[in-house]
Amino acid sequence: MVAAMSAPLSPPRLHTLVLMSSLSVLTLTMFLPSLGSLAEDFAISYGRATLAFSGYLVASAALQLLFGPLSDRYGRRPVALGAILAYTFASLGCALAPNFAVFLIFRLIQSAIIGCAVMAPAIIRDMYEPGTAARRLGLMAMVMSLAPLFGPMVGGVLETSLGWRASFYVYAVLGLALLALIWFDLGETNTASKSSFRAQMRGYPGLLAARPFWGYALCMMLSVGAFFAFLAGAPLVAGPSFDLNAAQLGLVMGGITGAFGIGNAVSVRLAGRHGLFPMILAGRLVAVLGLSAALAGFLIGPGGLAIYMAGVLCVGLSNGLTMPSANAGVLSVRPDLAGSAAGLSGAMIVAGGAVVTSSVTPVLTLNPTPFRHLVILLLIATLALATLALVPRR
Repeated sequence: MVAAMSAPLSPPRLHTLVLMSSLSVLTLTMFLPSLGSLAEDFAISYGRATLAFSGYLVASAALQLLFGPLSDRYGRRPVALGAILAYTFASLGCALAPNFAVFLIFRLIQSAIIGCAVMAPAIIRDMYEPGTAARRLGLMAMVMSLAPLFGPMVGGVLETSLGWRASFYVYAVLGLALLALIWFDLGETNTASKSSFRAQMRGYPGLLAARPFWGYALCMMLSVGAFFAFLAGAPLVAGPSFDLNAAQLGLVMGGITGAFGIGNAVSVRLAGRHGLFPMILAGRLVAVLGLSAALAGFLIGPGGLAIYMAGVLCVGLSNGLTMPSANAGVLSVRPDLAGSAAGLSGAMIVAGGAVVTSSVTPVLTLNPTPFRHLVILLLIATLALATLALVPRR
């Protein structure tokens, strides 16, 4: 009753939604330049240390399957508050962990922050129709792209100066700040008549039976999968191949999200004018053609960091063009189940990312070359382009 009396009555402002999504992305990427130090500190292999990345993704996927229907049944606000409370507690647990097993347990609990990321697009879909929602999602993604852009850079600096645990203390502080912001600004937007939680869960088969849902969701899963494949492989490839330290590696890893932000800026201007399908198609072609050109550069010349990064930046740019329209599309298949659609598609995205991460690392460990890394990214981008056969031409 106290929470209900204290809850704001108006919808949240855009910056609140941006921060809700940004912290989820920041939690995934900021500590990545520290994976090597974490492995050394806990006396484990680098491959085992990557469980902090892939395990986080698996836990996020599972939680999204619950958070979506829960928010459709009980509202966006209580789910977001519960998620950020669990996240803040787990972040402190990670920072204080005495061994890798304890760290990994808290890291999995930390994935509860995905609840905030699921709520943000569902809230936008509560408030706007598909065309406007795509522009709003693009604007939100454009601003939140600063998180993964600067996250690895900040993480690299923190690791170099204070050690890998510093990132998790920062996560805990950010969690407390976001908790306060959600409490005071996030008014409930899910005002539709709510059926039981069991009925909400029964909505999943209806979504899975819809061909457009699969087209949009698979396109997003593979688009983000290419991003995850880059993040998982960059410490193995870019650092040793181009002699980069942790801070420089963070800069390289952050570059892909700078291109993502540019793509989102273009999407904000054009999505409402050209429709969902043309924007998704344009994004997928940028990835395939850009990566193909980068590989050609390695085949006909000595290659180098500039050519490698050119291909990687095309992946970021393409995702910026694709994701807002694909996200608006998947949420519009069943507007009455927007939260469930956000949770299910989000679970597919992170589950796909976990599969990609666990697959890419052993392949690159055998032969960690920039050329092989780009080939993997091109394969994923080509599969993403093929999913457009399932997407409505609108």
